[in-house]
Amino acid sequence: MALTAHRCLNHAEREAAARCPQCRQFFCRECVTEHEGRVLCAGCLTRLTVPAAAAPGSFGWLVSPVWAVGGLFVAWLCFYALGSVLLALPSEWHEGTLWQRLQSE
Repeated sequence: MALTAHRCLNHAEREAAARCPQCRQFFCRECVTEHEGRVLCAGCLTRLTVPAAAAPGSFGWLVSPVWAVGGLFVAWLCFYALGSVLLALPSEWHEGTLWQRLQSE
């Protein structure tokens, strides 16, 4: 049967311009696109370009927790450094009397 005898799967009023080699359905010119030398429908193109889920046994699931722990460590390090700076200040600074001592000198 000729290609022009078929209708687009998404637009029944349009005649088919191509057949997707992946899903074997017919589509009009608007519903197909060329990818790596093949004409594919949008659904098949999406399935081909979306990365596959992590294979069983891989450590892909470990990435997010490692980033979270790393972020918490960096936050702790910043607060530790700030605390060290505050502890290194003279006690007069904490009492609010440093300006009086500097003024009397």
